[in-house]
Amino acid sequence: MAAGALAAPPPLLVVGDSLSAAHNIPVEAGWVSLLEDRLQSEMETPPEVINASISGETSAGGLARLPRLLREHAPGVVIIELGGNDALRGLPPAQLRGNLERMVELSREAGARVLLLGIDIPPNYGGAYRERVRGVYTGLAEALDVPLMPFFLEGVALEPGLMQSDGIHPTADAQPRLLENVWPVLRPLLED
Repeated sequence: MAAGALAAPPPLLVVGDSLSAAHNIPVEAGWVSLLEDRLQSEMETPPEVINASISGETSAGGLARLPRLLREHAPGVVIIELGGNDALRGLPPAQLRGNLERMVELSREAGARVLLLGIDIPPNYGGAYRERVRGVYTGLAEALDVPLMPFFLEGVALEPGLMQSDGIHPTADAQPRLLENVWPVLRPLLED
């Protein structure tokens, strides 16, 4: 290693669903790719960004894949962006909470810091269910002292032109805003 060169930090791992997998838009336009670009431009030795997000992924699927991802990549930071598909399928919020809690625990046991990205669901799922889903994220963040971006789609979900015609997935134009939602909460985790 050259004198003065810094060792690369451990990777940053994103475990998410279609919101992080750049559904129906070019991958390079997705918020995870934009995050990688920002890290490259702002950090002398940026971490590698590994996007292990899969469209349609549930918290159970993410939990099942996480141990292998942790062994394979040894990340320093894990961003968990899951729960939307659980909620859209009407799965019990307690199941979502249990899966996310275990993902946080496994990530921490592997030496990673964790950032949780919360979701919200449409009102037609009923007020009580919606509150229970939202409560999973705030409750976990408080109980486990995990940094939380409470609503990942803040400033995007109801904005004309920022959502695809399905009303679920953000457009390419929305991706910089998603990164701006994540960045202030993520940045402190990247600093030693």
